[in-house]
Amino acid sequence: MAGRVVTSGALSSLESAMAHPASLLPDVIRQDKPAILDDWRHELEQTASALRGRVTKEELGARGAEMLDHLAQAVSTGADGTTQADFAVLDRFFDEFARDRVLQGFNAEETATFVLSLKRPVFARLRDRAEPAALADALWDATQLVDKLALRCVGAFQRMREAVIERQQAELLELSTPVVKLWDGVLALPIIGTLDSARTQTMMETLLTRIADTGSAIAIIDITGVPTVDTLVAQHLIKTVTAIRLMGAECIISGVRPQIAQTIVHLGVDLGNVTTKANLADALALALTRTGLSVAKTVRA
Repeated sequence: MAGRVVTSGALSSLESAMAHPASLLPDVIRQDKPAILDDWRHELEQTASALRGRVTKEELGARGAEMLDHLAQAVSTGADGTTQADFAVLDRFFDEFARDRVLQGFNAEETATFVLSLKRPVFARLRDRAEPAALADALWDATQLVDKLALRCVGAFQRMREAVIERQQAELLELSTPVVKLWDGVLALPIIGTLDSARTQTMMETLLTRIADTGSAIAIIDITGVPTVDTLVAQHLIKTVTAIRLMGAECIISGVRPQIAQTIVHLGVDLGNVTTKANLADALALALTRTGLSVAKTVRA
């Protein structure tokens, strides 16, 4: 029988194919998806930390089925013979999944376990299909894919958790700067805790907005709840007082305790002609006097 002639181009293609055999993983994921999902559900249910009463087995199964559907559509064999994935759809799934995990109180490790537990079911199917010589490459290919999925899932979890923390901090910041109407034309802003630049900005914006909305002539800033006053805190107070005056209103600072007064003197901080009072009651009495009102005790017969 005549020998077959192999050209150099065909030989090069053959060598390339042998060096980079087509990945079995995309076909395994698509064709064995129901079996993989059943095994994966079992893995998730066996992981106590994945449940903790915060999510039901049915919810876990539904999430697993959804991710496998996206994964089956996203995977393909790359030019080098390894499995590639289009993460556009998967990233949208991970963002939604991670948001739910954050709200349910899971941590990053528990979130990663959800994806990493997919390895055993996939490995089992690859062992059934792959030739012994190609099994190691197939398992390594699957390992790389699942690890990438886990990293992207954890990355989405971190982003969602940071977004939730930022939103909660903003809400707490708003709640920590309540502007109270004490009387017609008199507003009060009680400050509790340490002042920093971000909080001062929020405090200033809230107070100036309320002054504009109510047409108040006097604003009382009560610092009874401020533990210490240093140079930076004093500067923040001066900026707020200046902004209030630019709005055409007057500012009174109350709650200046003896320790705070001594600290301000030692620091050499110049509060200018800012009116200060020892407590909120004295500040309110002064504010009423400046608005043409007075407080008097009534004698009951």
